[in-house]
Amino acid sequence: MMAFKGGPRQGVGAVFRKIWHDRVSYAFLLPFAVVFLAFTVLPVVISVFYSFTYNNILETPRWVGFQNYIRLFTRDDVFITALQNTLLFALITGPGGYILSFVVAWFINETSSSLRTLFVLIFYSPSIAGSVYVIFGVLFSGDIYGYMNGFLINLGLVSDPIDWLNDTRYIKMVIILCVLWSSMGAGFLSFVAGLKNVDSQYYEAAAIDGLRNRWQELWYITLPMMKPQMMFGAIMSITSSFSIHEVTLSLAGFPSAGYAAHTMVNHMWDYGYQRFEMGYASAIATVLFLMMLLSRKLINRLLERVGH
Repeated sequence: MMAFKGGPRQGVGAVFRKIWHDRVSYAFLLPFAVVFLAFTVLPVVISVFYSFTYNNILETPRWVGFQNYIRLFTRDDVFITALQNTLLFALITGPGGYILSFVVAWFINETSSSLRTLFVLIFYSPSIAGSVYVIFGVLFSGDIYGYMNGFLINLGLVSDPIDWLNDTRYIKMVIILCVLWSSMGAGFLSFVAGLKNVDSQYYEAAAIDGLRNRWQELWYITLPMMKPQMMFGAIMSITSSFSIHEVTLSLAGFPSAGYAAHTMVNHMWDYGYQRFEMGYASAIATVLFLMMLLSRKLINRLLERVGH
């Protein structure tokens, strides 16, 4: 019994001795750890706590238990619409943007160094330039001056201009196209860097061992060697696909026609920054966080099978 009690104490003591032995390394990690805890972990914990309260900023938060969550799923029809839209956007733009980023990076990697730099700039720039919303606003303008309407009218496919951004039949399609076009972000850059750093000697050795085509090289060498970059790209893709917000505000307005482009982030923004119901907005944020966490777990399991 004494040995049993002493075991955990000895384990804790060993941990502290290890930390003291590597104190210089931990000292270098301390600034990042403090910033990460203060601006990432702590806000998430506080948001989860506030999701169980009624908090209008002006008054002291009042504990209400699961009432915010019950209201979300039983009395808030707009939230259900936002949930459906968010899942639809995530299922299409998440895998779509992820695969598109990798395929484009793979083709770019086959070009010369100078062309690679040019192509990376061309494909990466839409993700950092807000002009992509302006471009899509002009392309899908609802009058005859919109490029898409002009193109369809000239072909004789339609007689009257289509109000793309106010017609519930087309809003989702335009949003998805815009998100896919602007999906070449940090994940895309990580793919470009990962492909460039795969040693060509692996391909030569694989050819001697019997690999005969590029698809086998991709599956058995490239993807396993790029697992860190693949995971980073997956995390970025999940985050962007579940956090669609600005594109809907810029193209479809708020609220969008028939809430056709209303997402969970739009709903959270509405209750948090327009109505100042921070407890309710925190409940929406918590549900969204859990959805992203489950998606990351699923993708992590799928990536573990690559190359096997």
